[in-house]
Amino acid sequence: MRITFIGGGNMANALIGGLLKQGFPRAALKVVEPLEENRARLTAAFGIDCRPGADLAALECDTLVLSVKPQQMHDALKPLSGKLHGQLVISIAAGARLADLSRWLGGYRKLVRTMPNTPALIGAGITGLYADPCVDDGGRRQAEQVLGAVGRTLWIAEEGLMDAVTAVSGSGPAYVFYFIESLRDSARVLGLSADQARLLAIETVIGAAALAANSEEDVALLRQRVTSKGGTTEAALKSLEADQVKAAIIRAIEAANARGRELGELLGKD
Repeated sequence: MRITFIGGGNMANALIGGLLKQGFPRAALKVVEPLEENRARLTAAFGIDCRPGADLAALECDTLVLSVKPQQMHDALKPLSGKLHGQLVISIAAGARLADLSRWLGGYRKLVRTMPNTPALIGAGITGLYADPCVDDGGRRQAEQVLGAVGRTLWIAEEGLMDAVTAVSGSGPAYVFYFIESLRDSARVLGLSADQARLLAIETVIGAAALAANSEEDVALLRQRVTSKGGTTEAALKSLEADQVKAAIIRAIEAANARGRELGELLGKD
C-alpha cells in the first residue's frame, strides 16, 4: 500500500511514525505540505518524500489521508477534484462530513471518515471510523491498517454517531486531564508537595484505567468494590453525587456532541 498524506501536522506525524514502527516501508509514504519548514522537519524526522503540492507523483498512491485542519479542508481538496482514480480517501478532520468531502472532490465517494484522539501521539489512541457504503472490505482493512498504527479502532454504523465519538473520545482526553488537574490540586490543598501531587494524580488515573481495561467487570462494579460502607471513598462519592457531577459530565458531553453537529454544518458551507 502506498500512502500520501495531505498535510503534515501532529496527527500525520503520529500516523507516519506509527506506520514506520510497524515496518511500513518509507518509500511507500509521501506528504504534501505547503510549508517549507514543516517539510524539512518531516524529512529530517522520517526520511520520507515531502512535496509542496499535490502533483501527479503525490497522487500515485493507494490511500490518501486528509490530515489538514477542518477549516482548511475545502481549499485543500480543490486541487484534487477530478484527479482521483480509485484511491481510498481517509479524513481525520473533526466534523468534516462525507457528503461535503465528496462534493468538494467532484462526487468522489471512496471515503472513510475517522476521529482519532491525541493519545495517538504516543501510540495509545482510539479511533472511530465510518465508511461510505461504496468502500469495500479491502478499503476498510486499509483504513484499519493506517489508523491502527496509533492505537485501537472502532467502526461506527451511522455517520451521525461520529459526533458522539468526537464528544466522548475525541474530546475525552481533555476531560481526563481536567480530572487529573483537579485531583492534583486537591492533593496540594491537603498539604502534599507539587511533585507528590502530580505523581499521585497521574499514576492513580493510569492504574485505574489499566485495571478497568484488564477487567471483564463493569466499571460500576469496580467502583463499588473500592467503596467501603462508611469509609473515605463513600464520603467522597456522596459529595460528588450531591453536586450531581455525573449529570454535569453527561450534559457537558451532550454539549460537545451538539457543537460537533453545528461545526459540521458550518464546515460544509461552500
